[in-house]
Amino acid sequence: MPAPDPAEFRAAMAQIPSGVTVVSALTSEGPAGATASAVASLSLDPMLMLACLDRGSRTLLAVQAANRFGINVLESGQEAIARRFSTKAAPADKWDGIAWRDAHDVPAIDGALVFVCCELHDVIAGGDHVIVTGSVEGLTVGEGQPLLYHRGEYGTVGDGSRRSLG
Repeated sequence: MPAPDPAEFRAAMAQIPSGVTVVSALTSEGPAGATASAVASLSLDPMLMLACLDRGSRTLLAVQAANRFGINVLESGQEAIARRFSTKAAPADKWDGIAWRDAHDVPAIDGALVFVCCELHDVIAGGDHVIVTGSVEGLTVGEGQPLLYHRGEYGTVGDGSRRSLG
């Protein structure tokens, strides 16, 4: 079997629906954050989470500097937040007008379906991304449906709709 090219691999992986999150950290310069879909629970005992961030991400630097991070699982109505945090805009521009609270020195986005506060546990190289793992220190769960990403479009569970990134 021939090895796939990167575009073919990306298209194949787009078949896997994923939840949409914003990984956040707080530094002396203010909050930082980036949209991430490669996020998962890693372990129940001890409770650990993982998130994959681009190797060149300013949010990765903020996570490492703060030694802690948050995972904000976005609710179906927060597509605009997902789009904003997926850009390379300056951190101050990303957070402008976004309601958030300080939760154990980590930015928690108001209205997020789930917020998980983590202490940085490990940083692992993974190609063009870095895997950060964190020990879970706090958790809040809200009401609603998660925002999903599938085949390059946003949608929600069971509504049968997807919206183009267009």
